[in-house]
Amino acid sequence: MQTSDVDHDRLLTALRSLLAAKGITTAAEIAERITITDAATPARGAAMVAKAWVDPEFRTLMLTDGARAAESLGIPMRGMPPLGVLENTRTQHHLVVCTLCSCYPRAVLGYPPFWFKSNSYRARAVRDPRRLLAEWGTVLGDDVALRVVDSTADYRWMVLPVRPMGTRGWSEAALAGLVREGDMIGVTTPQLPSGTATLAK
Repeated sequence: MQTSDVDHDRLLTALRSLLAAKGITTAAEIAERITITDAATPARGAAMVAKAWVDPEFRTLMLTDGARAAESLGIPMRGMPPLGVLENTRTQHHLVVCTLCSCYPRAVLGYPPFWFKSNSYRARAVRDPRRLLAEWGTVLGDDVALRVVDSTADYRWMVLPVRPMGTRGWSEAALAGLVREGDMIGVTTPQLPSGTATLAK
């Protein structure tokens, strides 16, 4: 027997009322959290990545305490699980997956993309991550170690990708414009727009 949207709405209303009655939270707090979550987009994470690329102190903070780094940029993190940040290098690449469901750093990346929640992605990221990445156009050399990291309800992860060569002197805003959602999950890497003249980093 399938439940209708009306049944789901009644269940949600009852749950909210129960949480309020037990003093765990209030309707206003729930509404505030929904508003904050709905406002989140990958642009927040991209801004963090760009700042880490140009600001060594922020990079250190981001790798040490992702939530505190996010809050320093005005990103609300209250009530959210801890945020870990995985640094990609020329010899180490990280790929984030949630093998059990779709745990995701929504405060900094927004709602998870549909493919992140799919059974196919979750299984292949663990079983055959290099082939999965290749299908995204991310081909890793044999000298690059690949680490698959599992996001959980208790701890969320995002990736700090490698800054592309040829971006010396770029502003934070321009750098942030290079960073895609997939770059912060690890399925892709930031790329310069085609036709962009490159300089040494």
